[in-house]
Amino acid sequence: MTSSRDHWRSRASRRKFLQGAGVTGVLALAGCAAPVSEPIQGSVGQEQEEHESTGNSESETEEDSHGPANPAETDYPYTGPPVIVDLNEQGGETTIRTVPSRHTLVSEDAAGGPLELPEVWAWQADDHPPSVPGPILRAEEGTEMSITLENTEDVRPHTFHVHALRKDWMDDGAPASTGMQVGAGESHTYEIDANVPGTHLYHCHYQTQNHLDLGMYGIVRVDPVDYEPPDKEFFLTIKDWDSRLSNQFAGGNTDFSHRNRNPDVFTMNGRSAPYTFHPEEGSPMVVEAGDRVRIHLTNNGYESHPIHLHNHRFEVVEKDGGIIPPEARFKEDVTHIAPAERKTIEFTADADPGVYLMHCHKVNHVMNGDSYPGGMLTALVYESAMDTPQFEAAMESAGYQA
Repeated sequence: MTSSRDHWRSRASRRKFLQGAGVTGVLALAGCAAPVSEPIQGSVGQEQEEHESTGNSESETEEDSHGPANPAETDYPYTGPPVIVDLNEQGGETTIRTVPSRHTLVSEDAAGGPLELPEVWAWQADDHPPSVPGPILRAEEGTEMSITLENTEDVRPHTFHVHALRKDWMDDGAPASTGMQVGAGESHTYEIDANVPGTHLYHCHYQTQNHLDLGMYGIVRVDPVDYEPPDKEFFLTIKDWDSRLSNQFAGGNTDFSHRNRNPDVFTMNGRSAPYTFHPEEGSPMVVEAGDRVRIHLTNNGYESHPIHLHNHRFEVVEKDGGIIPPEARFKEDVTHIAPAERKTIEFTADADPGVYLMHCHKVNHVMNGDSYPGGMLTALVYESAMDTPQFEAAMESAGYQA
């Protein structure tokens, strides 16, 4: 047995992995390549944004089916893992903003890396790092939330729109119907009550075809007043991306139109496998035998994804904030998640302890380019299986160093 394996199997390594994976709570969440070294100057209106997203038709022959032949490069800071913002601990208040960033899909230390999106527009909450997806805003039912969108440093208008929660018309965050947007150099506070328990989406609703698809989305979780946490709870955000959009906004020599959007990147919690297995940057779900497990699934992409969990059968207990009556539930191992849909599944970790995959069953979504496996894939890991060579191999593939 090698010294490396001995190191991986040490108790210290296991403790560090478990701390990184956040097994007692919510895991980290996000998406490939870039750059503009300075913010875009000039008009910040819709006309400019449409001009920026109009490609050079002469470059069309320089691309292949896997993305730009001449990927852009930026000097933006990288996104960090998303954080959970407990609004009840903050008096219901938070300040959010958007930060132009680079986003890692697969790190240079992981198999098949590096892969990245050169420009994303990442949400940032308070003093936490910007991230894609954005931070999870968590509150108890009945909390009066004050969400301030501070747009004083960006060059484009933005809004904050949240699904499901009832709110005043002017706080809906949809400028096409309200006529309101938060312009560059401005701030606005959205007063929204946490009045619908469940897992909900938020995103920018200004020029949504660009802002949502460049990473301006996240989760609002409203816990009912009588919420009973499970033994293990996780959030998984799935998304499909056409990397040409990021490359184009980063100044790359590429042609893109939303009318011919063709996803070539697929992520779970913003990463592509094998980086999804990384305990600090990805989304491995670590459980112990007998745990009651709850997973909140959300889809922030354009396509529907059939999500399959190996060797376990679960029940869908919640959809878009609505509780599924017990008599309407049934055991299954694949559930479709439509765009903007949210489902919460529950099951008991009662399989032979091991490492079990969770992935989209559109198998070409479980690829990075022509490489399989990759993309929209993560794993349910039994803690007792962390002393196996199979687990060691998965961590090495993910680029994790204990």
